[in-house]
Amino acid sequence: MKSIQWRKGCETGIRTAWALGKVLFPVTFIVAVLQHTPIIDWAVLLFEPVMGWIGLPGDAAIPLALGNLLNLYAAIGAVLTMEFTVKEVFILAVMLSFSHNLLVEGALCKKIGVSLLAVSAMRLFMAFSSAALIHLVWSGGDQPARYGLVAPDQAEVSGFLPIVWNALQTAVTGTLQFSVVVFLLMIMIQALNDWGVLDIVSRKLSASMNVLGIPERGAVTMAAGLLFGLAFGAGVIIEQAREQAFSKRDLYVMLLFLSGCHAVVEDTLLFVPLGIPIWALLLLRVVVAIVLTVVVARIWRRRSYQPPLAKGESL
Repeated sequence: MKSIQWRKGCETGIRTAWALGKVLFPVTFIVAVLQHTPIIDWAVLLFEPVMGWIGLPGDAAIPLALGNLLNLYAAIGAVLTMEFTVKEVFILAVMLSFSHNLLVEGALCKKIGVSLLAVSAMRLFMAFSSAALIHLVWSGGDQPARYGLVAPDQAEVSGFLPIVWNALQTAVTGTLQFSVVVFLLMIMIQALNDWGVLDIVSRKLSASMNVLGIPERGAVTMAAGLLFGLAFGAGVIIEQAREQAFSKRDLYVMLLFLSGCHAVVEDTLLFVPLGIPIWALLLLRVVVAIVLTVVVARIWRRRSYQPPLAKGESL
């Protein structure tokens, strides 16, 4: 077994944590301050009817919008400043797992020849349909959520300086907490790279490719997306798409699966400090991704299938 390049892993961890902090800190601070202004109340009134269909309060639209337009870190920063129940945080986590960073990760899809609009629509469909299902099926989770080191404020804060100080404390604590998680994640990913886990996973996945309607040569692409995500695994995914000359159907099917189930280590562990059942989150992502991929792959194959010509029949 190869040794881990600890220095490289730590450097990557520090670099990524710094990039995270530059997004998470200002978003957390701004949203925490805005909570004491009428803006949040206006957003709640505007989105409350739509959010109610999936079991969320109106202000849940804020982390959802930040997550879809920016990234998970921005969405988590907003969640840290708000009081939700365990069920509401779980629904948000599920939705954000399926649908986040649409612009950046959509650019990757476009680069390999897949429609940004189509992939974004797939991911939003998975997010909202899963949320509606959880809302209908799960009757528990009504207790207030506790966000790891960040507990919801119990006392009312008033006055400009106390509001700013409270927002600053929330932003610093939340940023530090998630920076530590990301730092450790980057070291873990470096270890997976050095140990050749990507190669091992791709070999294991080869046997299950046919079930998903994906050619076996797509195993490396799938492994990169599963382990490192669409953004971190972009280099491998783009290179494989170029080398393997996948058909448009193959690309769409692979991207459909990875849209629902990518970066299963990183994305799942990021939600640990939010105090939700992460195994349930991971299982739901995998099941939804598999079911939708198998259904779409078989429908596409059936519609594109052309029966052989009868004897003597011409085109």
